[in-house]
Amino acid sequence: MTTNESDFLNYLKTGDMDFTGEYNIPTVRGVKLKSLNKAELLGFNYATNPKNMVERGNSMIHFFLPDHNIERVWNRPDDYTPVFNMYKGLIQPDFSQYVGMPKAMLIWQHYRRMWLARYYQDKGLRVIAAPCWSDEESFEYCFDGMPKNSCLCISSVGCIQNPNVRNRFMLGFKETLNRLTPTQIILYGTITNDMKDLMECPWVHLESEQKRRITAYKRRCT
Repeated sequence: MTTNESDFLNYLKTGDMDFTGEYNIPTVRGVKLKSLNKAELLGFNYATNPKNMVERGNSMIHFFLPDHNIERVWNRPDDYTPVFNMYKGLIQPDFSQYVGMPKAMLIWQHYRRMWLARYYQDKGLRVIAAPCWSDEESFEYCFDGMPKNSCLCISSVGCIQNPNVRNRFMLGFKETLNRLTPTQIILYGTITNDMKDLMECPWVHLESEQKRRITAYKRRCT
Protein backbone atom coordinates (compact mmCIF):
# COMPACT_ATOMS: atom_id res chain seq x y z
CA MET A 1 0.00 0.00 0.00
CA THR A 2 1.33 3.45 -0.89
CA THR A 3 0.81 6.56 1.23
CA ASN A 4 -0.86 8.49 -1.61
CA GLU A 5 -3.94 6.25 -1.54
CA SER A 6 -7.02 7.96 -0.10
CA ASP A 7 -8.06 4.86 1.83
CA PHE A 8 -4.78 4.73 3.70
CA LEU A 9 -4.59 8.47 4.22
CA ASN A 10 -8.09 8.52 5.67
CA TYR A 11 -7.14 5.69 8.01
CA LEU A 12 -4.34 7.91 9.35
CA LYS A 13 -6.94 10.60 10.17
CA THR A 14 -9.00 8.51 12.56
CA GLY A 15 -7.74 10.61 15.48
CA ASP A 16 -9.96 10.23 18.54
CA MET A 17 -12.75 8.33 16.80
CA ASP A 18 -14.58 5.66 18.77
CA PHE A 19 -15.17 2.29 17.09
CA THR A 20 -17.71 -0.43 17.69
CA GLY A 21 -18.75 -3.90 16.56
CA GLU A 22 -16.94 -6.80 14.98
CA TYR A 23 -15.79 -4.64 12.07
CA ASN A 24 -14.53 -1.64 14.10
CA ILE A 25 -17.06 0.78 12.66
CA PRO A 26 -16.68 4.46 13.64
CA THR A 27 -19.47 5.72 15.89
CA VAL A 28 -21.58 8.75 14.99
CA ARG A 29 -22.87 11.12 17.65
CA GLY A 30 -26.59 11.80 17.94
CA VAL A 31 -28.14 15.11 16.89
CA LYS A 32 -31.48 16.70 17.78
CA LEU A 33 -32.95 19.58 15.79
CA LYS A 34 -34.62 22.50 17.52
CA SER A 35 -37.03 23.11 14.63
CA LEU A 36 -37.66 19.89 12.75
CA ASN A 37 -40.32 21.48 10.53
CA LYS A 38 -37.77 23.98 9.22
CA ALA A 39 -35.47 21.26 7.87
CA GLU A 40 -34.37 21.85 4.27
CA LEU A 41 -32.12 19.59 2.18
CA LEU A 42 -29.90 20.38 -0.79
CA GLY A 43 -28.11 17.73 -2.85
CA PHE A 44 -24.33 17.65 -2.69
CA ASN A 45 -24.26 18.01 -6.48
CA TYR A 46 -25.58 21.57 -6.01
CA ALA A 47 -23.65 22.44 -2.85
CA THR A 48 -20.51 23.88 -4.46
CA ASN A 49 -22.51 26.45 -6.44
CA PRO A 50 -21.62 29.85 -4.90
CA LYS A 51 -25.18 31.05 -5.49
CA ASN A 52 -26.58 28.21 -3.38
CA MET A 53 -24.06 28.91 -0.62
CA VAL A 54 -25.57 32.36 -0.28
CA GLU A 55 -29.25 31.68 -1.00
CA ARG A 56 -29.57 28.22 0.59
CA GLY A 57 -27.21 28.47 3.54
CA ASN A 58 -30.03 27.33 5.85
CA SER A 59 -30.15 23.97 4.06
CA MET A 60 -28.42 20.76 5.09
CA ILE A 61 -26.46 18.91 2.43
CA HIS A 62 -27.64 15.41 1.54
CA PHE A 63 -25.87 12.63 -0.38
CA PHE A 64 -28.81 10.59 -1.65
CA LEU A 65 -27.12 10.43 -5.04
CA PRO A 66 -25.32 7.88 -7.22
CA ASP A 67 -22.05 6.87 -5.58
CA HIS A 68 -19.87 8.34 -8.33
CA ASN A 69 -21.13 11.79 -7.33
CA ILE A 70 -19.80 11.47 -3.77
CA GLU A 71 -16.60 9.44 -4.22
CA ARG A 72 -14.69 12.71 -4.34
CA VAL A 73 -15.76 13.47 -0.77
CA TRP A 74 -14.14 10.23 0.38
CA ASN A 75 -11.06 10.86 -1.76
CA ARG A 76 -10.61 14.47 -0.59
CA PRO A 77 -12.63 15.04 2.59
CA ASP A 78 -10.69 18.12 3.71
CA ASP A 79 -11.33 19.93 0.42
CA TYR A 80 -15.05 20.09 1.22
CA THR A 81 -14.95 21.17 4.86
CA PRO A 82 -15.01 24.91 3.92
CA VAL A 83 -17.94 24.26 1.56
CA PHE A 84 -19.94 22.36 4.16
CA ASN A 85 -19.28 25.08 6.73
CA MET A 86 -21.36 27.39 4.53
CA TYR A 87 -24.47 25.32 5.27
CA LYS A 88 -26.50 24.38 8.32
CA GLY A 89 -25.14 20.84 8.41
CA LEU A 90 -24.89 17.51 6.63
CA ILE A 91 -26.90 14.39 6.22
CA GLN A 92 -24.54 11.43 6.53
CA PRO A 93 -22.89 10.46 3.21
CA ASP A 94 -24.78 7.60 1.59
CA PHE A 95 -22.66 4.96 -0.12
CA SER A 96 -25.02 2.38 -1.59
CA GLN A 97 -25.99 -0.96 -0.06
CA TYR A 98 -27.05 -2.98 -3.09
CA VAL A 99 -28.49 -6.47 -2.76
CA GLY A 100 -26.05 -8.84 -4.45
CA MET A 101 -22.89 -6.91 -3.57
CA PRO A 102 -20.17 -9.04 -1.96
CA LYS A 103 -20.44 -8.82 1.81
CA ALA A 104 -16.94 -7.39 2.12
CA MET A 105 -17.92 -4.54 -0.19
CA LEU A 106 -21.14 -3.87 1.72
CA ILE A 107 -19.26 -3.62 5.02
CA TRP A 108 -16.68 -1.34 3.40
CA GLN A 109 -19.46 0.90 2.10
CA HIS A 110 -20.89 1.13 5.62
CA TYR A 111 -17.47 1.83 7.12
CA ARG A 112 -16.84 4.68 4.69
CA ARG A 113 -20.16 6.40 5.34
CA MET A 114 -19.68 6.11 9.10
CA TRP A 115 -16.08 7.31 8.89
CA LEU A 116 -17.01 10.42 6.91
CA ALA A 117 -19.91 11.27 9.22
CA ARG A 118 -17.72 11.02 12.32
CA TYR A 119 -14.81 12.81 10.64
CA TYR A 120 -16.94 15.82 9.82
CA GLN A 121 -18.46 15.78 13.30
CA ASP A 122 -14.95 15.96 14.71
CA LYS A 123 -14.38 18.96 12.42
CA GLY A 124 -17.24 20.72 14.19
CA LEU A 125 -19.97 20.15 11.58
CA ARG A 126 -23.51 19.07 12.43
CA VAL A 127 -24.06 15.65 10.86
CA ILE A 128 -27.37 13.80 11.04
CA ALA A 129 -27.17 10.02 10.80
CA ALA A 130 -28.86 8.37 7.81
CA PRO A 131 -29.37 4.60 8.19
CA CYS A 132 -28.96 2.50 5.06
CA TRP A 133 -29.44 -1.23 4.50
CA SER A 134 -29.85 -3.83 1.74
CA ASP A 135 -31.58 -7.01 2.93
CA GLU A 136 -32.03 -8.71 6.28
CA GLU A 137 -28.46 -10.02 6.26
CA SER A 138 -27.20 -6.44 6.31
CA PHE A 139 -28.78 -5.92 9.73
CA GLU A 140 -25.72 -7.72 11.10
CA TYR A 141 -23.57 -4.63 10.58
CA CYS A 142 -25.57 -1.71 9.10
CA PHE A 143 -26.63 -0.33 12.49
CA ASP A 144 -23.14 -0.53 14.01
CA GLY A 145 -22.04 2.94 15.09
CA MET A 146 -25.46 4.51 14.54
CA PRO A 147 -26.75 6.78 17.33
CA LYS A 148 -29.81 5.86 19.37
CA ASN A 149 -32.48 8.30 20.59
CA SER A 150 -31.44 10.84 17.98
CA CYS A 151 -32.64 12.59 14.83
CA LEU A 152 -32.34 10.34 11.77
CA CYS A 153 -32.77 11.03 8.07
CA ILE A 154 -34.15 8.17 5.96
CA SER A 155 -34.39 8.19 2.18
CA SER A 156 -36.97 6.13 0.30
CA VAL A 157 -35.85 7.32 -3.14
CA GLY A 158 -36.01 4.38 -5.57
CA CYS A 159 -37.30 2.02 -2.87
CA ILE A 160 -41.09 2.19 -3.18
CA GLN A 161 -42.06 1.54 -6.80
CA ASN A 162 -40.79 -2.05 -7.08
CA PRO A 163 -42.72 -4.39 -4.71
CA ASN A 164 -39.65 -6.52 -3.88
CA VAL A 165 -37.50 -3.49 -3.13
CA ARG A 166 -40.34 -1.93 -1.16
CA ASN A 167 -40.66 -5.03 1.02
CA ARG A 168 -36.93 -4.97 1.81
CA PHE A 169 -37.11 -1.26 2.50
CA MET A 170 -39.99 -1.69 4.93
CA LEU A 171 -38.19 -4.50 6.79
CA GLY A 172 -35.21 -2.20 7.25
CA PHE A 173 -37.40 0.75 8.17
CA LYS A 174 -39.05 -1.26 10.95
CA GLU A 175 -35.67 -2.55 12.14
CA THR A 176 -34.31 1.00 12.22
CA LEU A 177 -37.17 2.19 14.41
CA ASN A 178 -36.82 -0.80 16.76
CA ARG A 179 -33.06 -0.68 17.14
CA LEU A 180 -32.36 3.04 17.11
CA THR A 181 -35.59 4.44 18.63
CA PRO A 182 -35.26 7.83 16.90
CA THR A 183 -36.63 10.95 18.58
CA GLN A 184 -37.00 12.81 15.25
CA ILE A 185 -37.15 11.62 11.64
CA ILE A 186 -36.59 13.43 8.36
CA LEU A 187 -38.17 11.39 5.55
CA TYR A 188 -36.76 12.16 2.10
CA GLY A 189 -38.60 10.87 -0.96
CA THR A 190 -41.89 9.01 -1.23
CA ILE A 191 -43.79 8.35 1.99
CA THR A 192 -46.47 5.66 2.43
CA ASN A 193 -49.24 5.13 4.95
CA ASP A 194 -47.36 2.06 6.23
CA MET A 195 -44.42 4.28 7.13
CA LYS A 196 -46.65 6.87 8.80
CA ASP A 197 -48.31 4.20 10.93
CA LEU A 198 -44.98 2.97 12.29
CA MET A 199 -43.58 6.29 13.46
CA GLU A 200 -44.10 7.26 17.08
CA CYS A 201 -41.88 10.36 17.17
CA PRO A 202 -42.04 13.78 15.47
CA TRP A 203 -41.27 13.56 11.75
CA VAL A 204 -41.18 15.72 8.65
CA HIS A 205 -41.53 14.70 5.00
CA LEU A 206 -39.43 16.29 2.25
CA GLU A 207 -39.99 15.43 -1.40
CA SER A 208 -36.95 14.53 -3.49
CA GLU A 209 -35.37 17.33 -5.49
CA GLN A 210 -36.11 15.49 -8.72
CA LYS A 211 -39.82 15.36 -7.92
CA ARG A 212 -39.86 19.02 -6.88
CA ARG A 213 -38.16 20.04 -10.12
CA ILE A 214 -40.59 17.98 -12.22
CA THR A 215 -43.54 19.53 -10.37
CA ALA A 216 -42.14 23.04 -10.87
CA TYR A 217 -41.55 22.37 -14.56
CA LYS A 218 -45.12 21.15 -15.06
CA ARG A 219 -46.44 24.26 -13.33
CA ARG A 220 -44.44 26.49 -15.68
CA CYS A 221 -45.79 24.61 -18.69
CA THR A 222 -49.48 24.91 -17.75
